[in-house]
Amino acid sequence: MRPPRGIPARLLPRPTLRARLTAVYAGAFVVAGALLVAVLYVLLAAAIDRQPVDSVGVAVGAVEATEPGLYSTLDPSLSAGLVAGGTVPLQAAETVDPAMTGSTGSETFDDLRRIVEANNQEARDRTLRTVLTWSVVALLGIGVLAVGFGWVMSSRVLAPLHRITATARRVADDNLHERIAHTGPDDELKDLADTFDAMLERLDRAFDGQRRFVANASHELRTPLTITRTVLEVALDDPGTGRDARHLGTTLLAVNARQERLIDGLLTLAAADQSPLVPEPVDLAEVAAQAVATAGAPAREAGVALHVDTEPARTLGDPVLLERLVQNLVDNAVRYNEPGGRVAVVTRPGPGGTVEVAVSNTGPVVPSYEVEALFEPFRRLGRDGAVADRRGGYVRGGVGLGLSIVRSVAAAHGGQVTAEPREGGGLTVSARLPGLPEGDSAAGRPPSARGSTAQPGIGTGIGTGTSEPPSTVRRAPIWTIAGAGTNPPAISASP
Repeated sequence: MRPPRGIPARLLPRPTLRARLTAVYAGAFVVAGALLVAVLYVLLAAAIDRQPVDSVGVAVGAVEATEPGLYSTLDPSLSAGLVAGGTVPLQAAETVDPAMTGSTGSETFDDLRRIVEANNQEARDRTLRTVLTWSVVALLGIGVLAVGFGWVMSSRVLAPLHRITATARRVADDNLHERIAHTGPDDELKDLADTFDAMLERLDRAFDGQRRFVANASHELRTPLTITRTVLEVALDDPGTGRDARHLGTTLLAVNARQERLIDGLLTLAAADQSPLVPEPVDLAEVAAQAVATAGAPAREAGVALHVDTEPARTLGDPVLLERLVQNLVDNAVRYNEPGGRVAVVTRPGPGGTVEVAVSNTGPVVPSYEVEALFEPFRRLGRDGAVADRRGGYVRGGVGLGLSIVRSVAAAHGGQVTAEPREGGGLTVSARLPGLPEGDSAAGRPPSARGSTAQPGIGTGIGTGTSEPPSTVRRAPIWTIAGAGTNPPAISASP
């Protein structure tokens, strides 16, 4: 059915399958009842039309059989009726006044037939109206019962589908071990439930295999790289190592570090996409402070200033993955920047009960049509993923998994990530996650921040100078790490 003209289809509520089945059941019953009433009405009208013909003939014949004479009417208060096969009773007049004597005339009864037919027609119409009225009332009443019956029956028919839907939603939350296990007659719905259970079984086995692969790869791939790095570092620390061997070792050590980052990124991406979350309260303000502290040294080397503006932004999620999300945003903003550039990290409450972490940077101009491609794996800004260092040269960038991991982690937490090019160059990447409702337990520090010694103004309790938890700080001052070669970095605060 098309929507009325001028009303968009998306604004009209779409009836549920249960409502449509009920409408079909009730509609079919009402249509069948209406056809039955119509047939009975026609048959009853035809039967009534045939019956009065003989009655009219008998009544008129009885009147015409009386002898001519002078008659008087009955008491006007009485009403006389004609009976089929009977006579019309008339009363002879009393002695007529002599003044009225004279020749008698004859009365004709031509209009009697029309009078009788009119009375019969009125009785016929009244009978048919009564029958039709009560038939419609009965049809409406039974139609209401049919709607209720159809609603109950459709509910019973759709109950297995509701169970399948509920199971699918629970499975979407990484509960692949659950099954529908539908019991009932061997019909189409049971076949659907059994097919769905078989699909879940195959998915469960596949995901278990992938999780085992990730666990094995984490060990089998990282261990050789760790050994290689250790051997290279020992060789480079040996005073007897020649210049050529030292140059080769430095190159191999850089390649080894890149491979470690690649494997670490792939494993994190796989974990975000497949592993079930163990949610804990997390404050993104603390995570951002830790990420800025970690990125302080690379920012100084690249000549990039870090600016932090945090408000409490509590969410529920995996602390390790959320820390990786923010760290990747900050690392990317530092890596793809320019000498003398700046990076701004902001955490704040978002609309609709959400929380947001946004990272902006200066840097090369990013065309708007290439923004979405940056979230694909192994896609980097620039041909070789390099960024300018503060000496005008180039250093190797990442492996092209940073934003892919950010989007996967956000999606695993029910959030979303957006990126917008900045005028004059650079990018603003925002991750919006569901907020933690007020009254829930306070957010905890990310694992890497627990027990760590952060720089003043950078770690937990940013800008407060005390041990007061960040969740009680309504507005943190903006801290700036000026990375123009100072060691340690010059830290300034602005309210």
